[in-house]
Amino acid sequence: MSRLFLLCFLIMQFLAMDFVCGTCSAGNARGSDGESSQDTIPDNQILYNGRSWLNLYTSVKDDRFLFSKEFLSGSVTMRGKTFSDIRIKYDIFKDEILTPDNQGGILQLNKEMVDSFSLLFRNKRYQFTRITSDSLTGLGGYCNLLYNGRHALYVKYSKKIGKQADDGKFDKFYQINRTYLVKDSIPYPVSGKNDLLKLLSTDKTSIRNFIKKNEITISKEDPESFIPVIRYLDTLR
Repeated sequence: MSRLFLLCFLIMQFLAMDFVCGTCSAGNARGSDGESSQDTIPDNQILYNGRSWLNLYTSVKDDRFLFSKEFLSGSVTMRGKTFSDIRIKYDIFKDEILTPDNQGGILQLNKEMVDSFSLLFRNKRYQFTRITSDSLTGLGGYCNLLYNGRHALYVKYSKKIGKQADDGKFDKFYQINRTYLVKDSIPYPVSGKNDLLKLLSTDKTSIRNFIKKNEITISKEDPESFIPVIRYLDTLR
């Protein structure tokens, strides 16, 4: 009788352990919201859809990135899906976004899939949108959107390589910033008050009076200085 009881007890223990292991396996296959973790794989495939990045300009002084050569906190929206709290660098020499991959390398994101992205630098968030060639002729790629109303204001950042080999020096990256006012779906480069007024067939007197009254200084070194004037322009008509 005791042997039969022992055998039944061992069988019950084995079945109980099998049930617990099966439950744990099922739990590991689900996320915190109870959905299968595999549901997130297509999203990750969108984010990591790109190619490995290599720096082919190691002999050029300085760096090719906007704000910092270190990865910054940011977000990327790809085909309507936003990925927050990721580390990215903006290569303004090639106009590409970079992020660490899962193997310790650097991945260049597929630009054709990117809608927009943001960067956090010195407690300020910069918002970029990708402009296609058929949406705004004369302006394309990633642009910093400063203002969006009846008119829009963008900044396009880029870097070039300055050739200094003739002086026995290393070549060097230098940065170029261009500000664009979008009027009637056409982007116009603006560098100061005079460029702005030239684009206005009317309202020039009102704009001049507004600038003078509010003691506004418009400078190409500070693209955001255009914003109060553009916002006022949108209220005139």
